[in-house]
Amino acid sequence: MSNCINSKINKIYVLTQFNSQSLNRHIARTYNFGEGVGFSGGSVEVLAATQTAGESGKKWFQGTADAVRQFLWLFEDARLKCIENILILSGDHLYRMDYMDFVQKHVDSGADISVACVPMDESRASDFGLMKADRNGRITDFLEKPKGESLKSMQVDMDLFGLSPELADTYKYMASMGIYVFKADVLRKLLRGHYPTANDFGSEVIPMAAKDYDVQAYLFDGYWEDIGTIKSFFEANLALTDQTPNFYFYDPVKPIFTSPRFLPPTRVENCKVLNSIVSHGCFLTECSVEHSVIGIRSRLEQGVQLKDTMMMGADYYQTEAERCSELSDGKVPVGVGENTIIRNCIIDKNARIGKNVVIMNSDVCPSSSPPPFRT
Repeated sequence: MSNCINSKINKIYVLTQFNSQSLNRHIARTYNFGEGVGFSGGSVEVLAATQTAGESGKKWFQGTADAVRQFLWLFEDARLKCIENILILSGDHLYRMDYMDFVQKHVDSGADISVACVPMDESRASDFGLMKADRNGRITDFLEKPKGESLKSMQVDMDLFGLSPELADTYKYMASMGIYVFKADVLRKLLRGHYPTANDFGSEVIPMAAKDYDVQAYLFDGYWEDIGTIKSFFEANLALTDQTPNFYFYDPVKPIFTSPRFLPPTRVENCKVLNSIVSHGCFLTECSVEHSVIGIRSRLEQGVQLKDTMMMGADYYQTEAERCSELSDGKVPVGVGENTIIRNCIIDKNARIGKNVVIMNSDVCPSSSPPPFRT
């Protein structure tokens, strides 16, 4: 959403699947194009997954292409028929990109479809859809998550695409970012006419379309991370705490817009906090936090040690009376209790972790620590 706003793209549809209530609420509260600074003159609309009657009965979106297909009727409305190109984005990536540069190169090349891609090294290449392109940038081959010899066959001479010889020796693959620009009429033809049963853009529509249409590669040379797995989500968040992070949240020219929380500042009492990010409204009391991300309304009691951990925070505060009542009843309040040690974890929202708990790999557990994972 922030990339769209910074790119002056302000007609946005957000397609959501099931369990999307919190996302829908966040979008409605944050991206109000009638009020927000820099948001004026556009709109954002959530298009929730609808259950439509099919051959096998009612079903949700079956994939990215199927989701767009179900809402193609929007672009047949008289008000939107003038739209020439449609930009399709994925919601589980972290990056900063000027979409208008991408769209302009798509228009200038005369392409039917343009695919944004990033240089990729061999260690991670098999996790992505890989492309090969000719000297003119036209995609000639596309394989989804290839392995073995198929992976080797997708190596590309990255010198042809402007990478320095040093980088080209390391990055020998072009990976799809899951970001596409389609000519609007081509998108309609593909999803309704040519491939009416194709459910996914990356594994079905793009590889098939490359045979008959001009599909161009757009090489993106900035930071990009797919955070669609728990591992990558965890690593990308902790990487934000680096002293010189690859992704910088605080760019004054292209800021990240998010929901105002209206929370007080975090209270820190006699704590040790190193290379970490601490959100608003937290209570940190005589604890140690290192290389960690602490979410809103988090509470860390005396003697807590957090390292290499992402704590999602809490949706609400408990009153002191509620906390005292739960403690006296032998229950655990929201937050992390006294003298608890946590390493290399994701702590979900509203988690309740008691006193003297150890959550970490036992092989690196200090000998003087309490028994592992006692609640």
